[in-house]
Amino acid sequence: MAQSTVAPQSLVDELGDAVDAVGAEQRAAVLATRSIKRSSKLWALELAIRCCDLTTLEGADTAGKIRALASKAMRPAPTDPSIPHVAALCIYPSLVKVAAEALRGSGVVVASVATAFPSGQAALTTRLSEIEAAVADGAGEIDIVISRGAFLAGRFDDVYDEIIRAKEACGEAHLKVILETGELGSYGAIRRASLIAMAAGADFIKTSTGKISPASTGPVALVMAESIRDYADMTGRAVGLKVAGGIRSSKDAIRYLVIIHETLGEEWLDPGRFRIGASSLLNDLLMQIDKQRSGVYSDPDRYTLD
Repeated sequence: MAQSTVAPQSLVDELGDAVDAVGAEQRAAVLATRSIKRSSKLWALELAIRCCDLTTLEGADTAGKIRALASKAMRPAPTDPSIPHVAALCIYPSLVKVAAEALRGSGVVVASVATAFPSGQAALTTRLSEIEAAVADGAGEIDIVISRGAFLAGRFDDVYDEIIRAKEACGEAHLKVILETGELGSYGAIRRASLIAMAAGADFIKTSTGKISPASTGPVALVMAESIRDYADMTGRAVGLKVAGGIRSSKDAIRYLVIIHETLGEEWLDPGRFRIGASSLLNDLLMQIDKQRSGVYSDPDRYTLD
């Protein structure tokens, strides 16, 4: 769908950036208590796998580790072909070529962080060059970080312009914009940053790099989901949501699926519009699927450590 031509300040003026903090936290708390019928739980667990961005962003990452994770991304449970593959493998730019070769033809997308992840503290030309190099090496998705320094200083036009430049550098690749919500200070700031990122052309907005605390939370995801809903109502353009940071259990994943369903509707319950960035979640999802199918938990040693 075409990019919105709404200027960021006009969009904020139209939709507002005020958020009822107490209301958001109470609403998120209520949604966290929602249970899923047993008949639907297996479907939800498999959906969570399909929405996973299997992630490794460590200084010790090697080509061998990336090849091993690529195999897991394609076949999370090697002995069970009914388990779907994940949405993407998210890695550093220097390892994109390795991942692209390993995943070729699998349906799993290569996603690469860029723009001096996680700090974003590099010259714009350097950040844009990193995007272009990752795309040239085979990345189909780029996860960038906004300049929190510029945002917190009130230089919203600079943030908007930089995201536009990043979107241009992506070419055909999809752009996920990380807000690093734990550094923004308030729900109102999170809503404003969400609106600016979407106005600048983000295909997804993402909660966190996963490198700081707090990372993703229910109230933060709710505020971002409501911003996506309001933006879509105003512009007709659907933007995805990616939650990341501290999401380790199936219970966590299902809570986010409930937030998405209740706020954005069934159309967003799809890897094209919702992602979960995680490194340790996948094994728990596999164990819970085994439990739903057999009635007993499988041995954790059955699954590879990531």
